[in-house]
Amino acid sequence: MKKLKMTVIVIVAVIALVAIALPTVLKKAGLHPDYNGEHYQFAGGRALIITTSHGFLAEPGSTEGDATGVFASEMTHPYYVFKAARMEVDVASIEGGQIPIDPLSFRRVIRSAEDERFLEDTVFQAKVKNSIAITSVDVSDYDVIFLAGGWGAAYDMGYSEDLGQLVSQAYYSSRKTIISSVCHGALGLIQAKGSDGNLLVSGRRVTGVTDKQIKELGIEVTPMHPETELRKAGAIFEAATAFRDIFATRVVVDEEQRFVTGQNQNSGLETAHTVVKLLAER
Repeated sequence: MKKLKMTVIVIVAVIALVAIALPTVLKKAGLHPDYNGEHYQFAGGRALIITTSHGFLAEPGSTEGDATGVFASEMTHPYYVFKAARMEVDVASIEGGQIPIDPLSFRRVIRSAEDERFLEDTVFQAKVKNSIAITSVDVSDYDVIFLAGGWGAAYDMGYSEDLGQLVSQAYYSSRKTIISSVCHGALGLIQAKGSDGNLLVSGRRVTGVTDKQIKELGIEVTPMHPETELRKAGAIFEAATAFRDIFATRVVVDEEQRFVTGQNQNSGLETAHTVVKLLAER
């Protein structure tokens, strides 16, 4: 009996140590990497972060499923990078109002320092609760639009004609607005057209979450996959890979320096910093 108790104590202790160490292990593996590059400022600039309005994960056409939405870090990372650059930051979504946030992204082993900051930031929370509908956005007010990802984006961002028009307007804005995305947010690019009627991403270097990562995570029920859709749209798709692509990361800037895209949930920080750098160097 004494040996059994000691065995149980040891097992419990091991489980506790693993639970404590797991966030550090995942970070060292590549989840939410730190940004170690140079920091720039663009004082007086304005940024708009756009997210999904879809809040559940299920077969297309279903009316309920597991809770999802924007992946928190894909919204919080750019927000705080732009704020640190002394920019004004607004938050919009496909439909406006309360933005659904994937609860998985707030789990202790996954959430980032910026996510924890958000949970204490009542101003940011109010923007998320009362997001601007994209149909109410005057894109000429912004120096950058940033399309955040998450599973929810697979259900509405690639289908939204309004978002496609907004991206097109941003491209032709007198501000020469930088168009940026991360992960599934890249789906918001596929309906944008140029003045010649061709898709803006056609022939352009971009990235987004890979088909490999989606398959590895076992969530293929979503109606759109960024790599597949970007390739269909004629984009030159680039991505990094790892033993599991959830630990990979890449940021791609097109030759015109108007599109800055990040591969997945690990790429938000570097993507946002790259945007600020390009703005500051103009």
